[in-house]
Amino acid sequence: MTTETPTPALSTTKLTVGSNKPVGPRTRVAVGVINLVTAVLGIMFLVPLLWVVFAAFNSQAGLKLEWPGSNFSLDNFRAILTPETTYRPMWNGLVLCVGSTVIAIAVATLAAYPLSRFNTRYKRPFLLTILFSTGLPITAIMVPVYGLFVQLNLIDTISGTVAFMATTALPMSIFLMKNFMDGVPLTLEEAAWTDGANSMQTLRHIVLPLMWPGMSVVTIFTFIGMWGNFFIPFILLLSPDRLPASVSIFTFFGQYGSVQWGQLAAYSILYTLPVVILYVLLSRRLGGAFNFGGALKG
Repeated sequence: MTTETPTPALSTTKLTVGSNKPVGPRTRVAVGVINLVTAVLGIMFLVPLLWVVFAAFNSQAGLKLEWPGSNFSLDNFRAILTPETTYRPMWNGLVLCVGSTVIAIAVATLAAYPLSRFNTRYKRPFLLTILFSTGLPITAIMVPVYGLFVQLNLIDTISGTVAFMATTALPMSIFLMKNFMDGVPLTLEEAAWTDGANSMQTLRHIVLPLMWPGMSVVTIFTFIGMWGNFFIPFILLLSPDRLPASVSIFTFFGQYGSVQWGQLAAYSILYTLPVVILYVLLSRRLGGAFNFGGALKG
C-alpha cells in the first residue's frame, strides 16, 4: 500500500520587486522633468537674492544683476548706518515685534489649553471663529480700528500699536498652538492631577516643556509676520521717530520714480538680520521631536 505525499498548495503571495528593478524610459523622463522644473524654480528664487547681495556692495548699483567688480564698495552701508535711517527704526521695530510676539504667545497658550484639553459646547464655534479671523483682511478693519484708537487716545502710541499687532496675530497663533498641544498625551497630566497638581501647574511644568518645538515654530511665524507688517504701524503711528524699519524703508524711494538701489539693497540685508538671528537661536528647538514614548512607560 503506497501513501501519496500531498502536494503543497501553491502560494498566492505576490512577489515584491526590490530596489534593483530597472527604471523604464518614462520614469527617467518624469524624473528629469521634475528635476528641471525644480532647478528653474530654485534659480528664480536665487536671482533676486543674488541681486540684493551684489547691489549692496556696488556703488553704481542698478536693476541689472552684475558682479560689483571695480565698483565694490561699502559706501552703501556707510550711508544707511545712521540713527535716523537704521538704528532708530530697527529699535522701534524690535520693540513692536518682540512686545507683540510675547503677548501673542502668552495669550495663545492660555487660550489653546482649554481648547485642547476640554470639550465644551462653545469649542467648535470658537474654532470656526478663529479660522474665519485668519482669512479676514486687515484693510477691512483698519478704518473702525483707527476711529477707536482716536477715541481712546491711542493714536501714535507704541503700547496701543503693540496691543493691536498682538491681537491680529492671535487667531493663527491660537490655531497653531492648539494643534501642537494636542500632541502632548493627556495621560501625563492625569498622573500629575493624581499627585495634586492643578491645571496651571500641569500646563507650566508638563505641557509647555514637552511642546517647546511647537512653541518655537509659532514664535518664529508670529515674529516674521510682525516684522514685515507695514500697514498697521503706517496707519497707527504718526511721528517719524516712532516708525519701524518696515515703514522707514520707503525713504529710499524718491520722487519721480528715482530709487537708491544700492542703499536699498544694503538696508534689506540689515533688515533681514533679526529674523535670521531668531531662527538660529530657535533652530535647536525646531530640531526636536515630540517623543513621548518613554514618558508613558511605568
